Amino acid sequence: MPAGRPGPAAQSARRPPPLLPLLLLCVLGAPQAGSGADTAVISPQDPTLLIGSSLQATCSVHGDPPGATAEGLYWTLNGHRLPPELSRMLNASTLALALANLNGSRQQSGDNLMCHARDGSILAGSCLYVGLPPEKPFNISCWSKNMKDLTCRWTPGAHGETFLHTNYSLKYKLRWYGQDNTCEEYHTVGPHSCHIPKDLALFTPYEIWVEATNRLGSARSDVLTLDILDVVTTDPPPEVHVSRVGGLEDQLSVRWVSPPALKDFLFQAKYQIRYRVEDSVDWKVVDDVSNQTSCRLAGLKPGTVYFVQVRCNPFGIYGSKKAGIWSEWSHPTAASTPRSERPGPGGGACEPRGGEPSSGPVRRELKQFLGWLKKHAYCSNLSFRLYDQWRAWMQKSHKTRNQDEGILSSGRRGAARGPAR
Repeated sequence: MPAGRPGPAAQSARRPPPLLPLLLLCVLGAPQAGSGADTAVISPQDPTLLIGSSLQATCSVHGDPPGATAEGLYWTLNGHRLPPELSRMLNASTLALALANLNGSRQQSGDNLMCHARDGSILAGSCLYVGLPPEKPFNISCWSKNMKDLTCRWTPGAHGETFLHTNYSLKYKLRWYGQDNTCEEYHTVGPHSCHIPKDLALFTPYEIWVEATNRLGSARSDVLTLDILDVVTTDPPPEVHVSRVGGLEDQLSVRWVSPPALKDFLFQAKYQIRYRVEDSVDWKVVDDVSNQTSCRLAGLKPGTVYFVQVRCNPFGIYGSKKAGIWSEWSHPTAASTPRSERPGPGGGACEPRGGEPSSGPVRRELKQFLGWLKKHAYCSNLSFRLYDQWRAWMQKSHKTRNQDEGILSSGRRGAARGPAR
């Protein structure tokens, strides 16, 4: 029967009284001699075994009064009485226990295996460690916030769980010289991470690796080689402002400031914008912002509230050839587009007739151009100018067309009244 599962016989047997020290045994140690009416010793003491192993243990009684025997002794594991068929008396003072196909320890500090007297008192205890050796850590990734520190995280192994307390140490050193150093600030951005706050060299590669150790062995990751300048990230861009573009109901203007911590260093930056409608969780990302600090979002819904965020990717710091690391997104900034004043379908809009010049190839080409603008680089200054020129031309053309239609209509009305005179 698997360790820790009492059978029917155990359930019908008399249970020992509640003992608060049970969960603390493997932390504080086994009871010392003289702690009960009789004293005993468990062998082996505090064994460490692989999952699936078997255990042969003995509880040997000795001490005062003379003539103490193993008759009436029983075992518990983590407070549960083990079935009597798992035990047998070897001699008058020794009770043996056989456990097969052991499961992983229920607690990383070890399972509590105890030998009890007939009256339920604890005679001796042992910590039973059952688990797996650590696997090779992998997927190490590191980043430096504003070139002032280094933070790394990793994945503990393909399966991860060892059922034993496993210690992870992040080690680092300069690639060509220097001694090994050990990171000290763990769990800074998650359970498997560490932060190196200072004393880092620039323009020199580092070697970084992770060592995993527990009672059954150790494992070491592959070595990651990096230069601090190649893994720099920044704070999110500050002072993000979103505003309307005049009365254009389908556009918003976004402006921000470069991260101040790196403004004095030789680097380039590229930005990303993402935005969503107020009642939606789906973000739309604009990738082609380049190194500008302003952008115009087009093709938006009129009369709608949008949330906008910006992030920065520094690259080329002091000539580094590696791609940078994206910062966190800025805090969301909200703005709304103006409500549309154009009448909807059936609202009396005057559509030009098919034979009029305004519905010919020129108008179709302008529609195609507008579609291209909405699909491509809204953040390009050229696009701004072209789009604004197009909108101005369309407004002027629309005004001229209305005037021409008014003159034509007046002429037709005059012609119709002429013969009647």
